[in-house]
Formats: sequence, structure tokens, C-alpha cells
Amino acid sequence: MVPFFRNLNTYSGLVSLLIAGCLSSCQIQHSPASAPTMPVPQSYTGRTDSTNIGNWPYRNLFADPNLVTLIDTAMVRNLDLKIAVQRIEVARGNYGITQGALLPRVDAVATAGIDRYGRYTLNGVGNFDTNLSGNVSGASVIPNPTPDYFIGLRSSWEIDIWGKLRNRRRAAYTRVLASQEGRNLIVTSMTADVARLYYSLLALDAELEIIGENIELQQKALELVQVQKEAGRVTELAVQQFRAQLLNTRGLEGRVQQEIVQTENQLNILLGRYPQPIARGASIEKQSLPTGISAGVPAQLVRRRPDIRQAERELEAANVDVAVARAEFLPSLNLTPYAGFNAFRPEVLLNPQSLALGVLGGLAGPIINRRYLKGNLAITGAQSREAYYAYQRAVLTGVSEVIISLKGLENYRNVASLQRQEVAVLRQAATTSNELFANGYATYLEVITAQRNVLEAELSLINTKRAQFLALVDLYRALGGGWQ
Repeated sequence: MVPFFRNLNTYSGLVSLLIAGCLSSCQIQHSPASAPTMPVPQSYTGRTDSTNIGNWPYRNLFADPNLVTLIDTAMVRNLDLKIAVQRIEVARGNYGITQGALLPRVDAVATAGIDRYGRYTLNGVGNFDTNLSGNVSGASVIPNPTPDYFIGLRSSWEIDIWGKLRNRRRAAYTRVLASQEGRNLIVTSMTADVARLYYSLLALDAELEIIGENIELQQKALELVQVQKEAGRVTELAVQQFRAQLLNTRGLEGRVQQEIVQTENQLNILLGRYPQPIARGASIEKQSLPTGISAGVPAQLVRRRPDIRQAERELEAANVDVAVARAEFLPSLNLTPYAGFNAFRPEVLLNPQSLALGVLGGLAGPIINRRYLKGNLAITGAQSREAYYAYQRAVLTGVSEVIISLKGLENYRNVASLQRQEVAVLRQAATTSNELFANGYATYLEVITAQRNVLEAELSLINTKRAQFLALVDLYRALGGGWQ
């Protein structure tokens, strides 16, 4: 027997040397790659002012108290925002799972089983021979069939020798941060959507008011032309033309009323409630844009805008996933200790002499058929590159949207100034055409054309005014405002 134990010691030494050699020869780098940076311009349109309306709370940006109340309601009741909060909870749950993987798992175990060993089995012969010993008597005699009872604790623990589990935890935590940025993104978009719909409602109200005023004017013009027809100064054709114009304007009034209903319902959905009237403030013509509108510099945008920050977090997590996938190729070290009471007779199970302790350690690594691991590494690598391109797209989109909104505010301001002059001229032309028509110096077609031009110019001015406010809202959203 001595040579056997000597050989066993030799084999154990060889195995230990092989394991040590395997561990020391693994030179693969498993630290996550650093996220590449995305260069941004120094300024948007030559402006280098560091002030930024994206840092303003929406209560400071929007002066209309009705709009502020609507946004406050959406913050509490918006369903998309509630869904985003649950996504954060899911991400936190996944982080808790990865955090628990670093610690040993301990289970309370109570098992019972029975085995009947045949006469020509190793255990059958061994138990029979053991029972013949003079040292075995009473409760120590091994019965056949042989019960097996165990009460105690069993544990399993993977030792994180390559940082694989720590990297998984890091990726999960980064995704928690990404989900929080996703929630901020929804808040920003929701704030902008509520403001856009609110200003659209104000514009539609103004359009409806303008259309109503023009209907009154066209009704008076129709009555005038009917009097002139009775006097023989115009024909029935003139009356029909005026009546057709009045009917067209009334039809336009109906379409605007339907747009108001649709816009109110869209706004109510954002507020998480069933359709109901929306309280509005002053007309959009009386609303004024805030002074001192500035966008700061693009470097601030990268640090503030939620979708860019979310894309950056996702990129960081994807790079960590690549490191985890590489570590999967290396052997894992697992320990399975246990402690408890083990006996083949229930009456002696809790006897101190039935106390059993043990530990098993194993090092296992993939050798043959590693296609699954290779495929997983290829997938995570592609996802990492995809996340980088998504990050680039978010930065490019953000800078572009800010520039478009800044230019829109400037251009629409100039357009509105010209359109106000146009409306004033056309109103004077309409008054002149009415006077000339009454004195026989203008045709009814000139009167109709003048009235139509006034209506179109006034509606166009309202649309430009709305475009100004929507450009302001878009700039606020593009700068990542509204979530603080």
C-alpha cells in the first residue's frame, strides 16, 4: 500500500503543478476597453456664451402658469414615465443578481434517501465486511437497505479569479445608470411634447378667432352684394361667388375645431387622463418669448443631454460585456463546502458524533467545442461597436438639433416681422377694395381676392408665431432641459 500512496502524492503534485501552470500562463487582458471619445465643435454658430437655457427649470422658462400646471400633472401621471421607473427597477434587480453572484450561496438542506446494495457490489461487500468487525455494534451496524439522512448547510461559491463576476456587476450597475438617463430622456421629451401641444392649442384658438372675424366680414359683404344685385348693379354670379367664399371659410372653421379636439385629446393622453377640456392662458399673439435665449457650447450638451448620456452608459456596459465574454474562455474555480449532521439512523442523526464537514474545490475550463463562447464573444463585440455608433449618432443628432432650433428662432423672428407688415397692408387693401366696390370702381372678384388674402396672411402669421414657440421648445429639449 505504501507505493500506492507515494504514487498518489506524486499524481497530486503533478496536478497541482498543472493547475498552477495553467493559471500563470493565462495572459489574456480582461479589463474593459475604455470608451472612445467623440469630438464636438467648439461652438454652434460662432457663439461661445457658456450660459445655457437647458439648465433652467421649466417653471423659469415657461411663463404661462397653465402650461406649468399641465407639465406638473404630466410629471405625476404620465404612463411612459411610470414605465420608465419600472425599467429602472428591473435594472436594479439585475444589478442585485450580479452582486449576489460574488458571494457564496448557502442553502439550508434536509435530505433523506435509501439504497439497497446488492451482494456483489462494492458497497454491499464493504458494508457486510465492516459489520463483522468487533468495533461495530449497536447503532453503528450498517443496515441494508441503507438509509441516508442529512441536515445542515451546503454552499457553492465561484471564486472570481479573472474579474468576470466583478465585470458583470459593473455592467449591470452601468445599465442602472443608463436606465436612469432613459427616464430623464422621457421627462425631457414629455415636457417638450406638453409644451408643443399647448402652444399648438393656443395657435388653433387664434386661428379660430381669426376665422370667426372673417366670417362676420364675409357675411356683411354677402349682404351688401345682395343689396346691389337687387339694385341691378351686379349679377347673381357675384352673389354666388361671395356665398361660396363664406361657405369655404365656415368649412375651414370646422376643420380647425376638429384639430382642437384632437390636440386636446393628445395632450390629455400625455397627462394620463381621459379627454377633458384643457385650460388655456393668453392668446399666442400675446405670449412673448423669454429674453436672453442661449445654448452654451457643444461640450455642455454632451454632459447634459440624457440620450447622449444614456448612449455613453450603454457603450461602457457593452465594452464590459466584451471583457466578460473573453473571461469565459478561462477556467473557473468553484468551491462547494458543506457542514451538518449525517447518519444512516434517524435516532443518532443529531448526535455530535454525526457531525460531518467537507469541502470540494474544482477548476474547470472549456477545451473542446468552444463555439458557444466564440459566438458569444462575436456577438458582444458587434454590440459594442453598435453602441459606439449609436453614441456617435446621438452626439451628431444633438448638435444638429440645437443649431436648427437656434436658426429657427432667428429666422422665424424675421419672418414674423415681415408678415405683420404684410397683414397690415392687406387689411388696408381689403378696406380700400370694399370702398371702391361700393362706389363702382372695383369688381367683386377684387373684393373676394382681398378678403381671401387677408385671411391667409393672418393665418400664416399665427403659424409663424407658433413656429417660434415650437423652436424654443425644440431648443430646450435639444439641450436636455426639463428633467432636473
